[in-house]
Amino acid sequence: MQLKNKLIFIVEDNTQNRVVFQMALVMTGARVEFERWGADAVSRLENFRSVDLIILDLMLSNGVSGYDIYNDIRALPEYASIPIIAVSASEPAIALPKTREMGFSGFIAKPIDDDLFPRQIEQVLAGEKVWYAGERYYES
Repeated sequence: MQLKNKLIFIVEDNTQNRVVFQMALVMTGARVEFERWGADAVSRLENFRSVDLIILDLMLSNGVSGYDIYNDIRALPEYASIPIIAVSASEPAIALPKTREMGFSGFIAKPIDDDLFPRQIEQVLAGEKVWYAGERYYES
């Protein structure tokens, strides 16, 4: 797998989801850092200049959304080329078109498929876009 030593920054407010993501990614050799609430995501991210990929939950607590964080990150030139994917329980019929339009590198519906998830992340790191809505799989 191409995830060995890749630093993946995850913004996710659900502890159970964070554990599942971390287990799936660390088992493939990735390093994982988290921001729980989203409000401090950009400042926390700036501590990890060498981040390889960012995963955003779209529905966060504290009145901030993954869409807001995406816009904040993309406003920083040093993160312009870092792939950002949404991993969310948001309705795919709404979230997929919106994340595509905004320029996300992909969308993965929750709950994630533990076996498929690391391969999806690997695809995005290889420059591909991944659009996965459970039983339906989209590629650009």
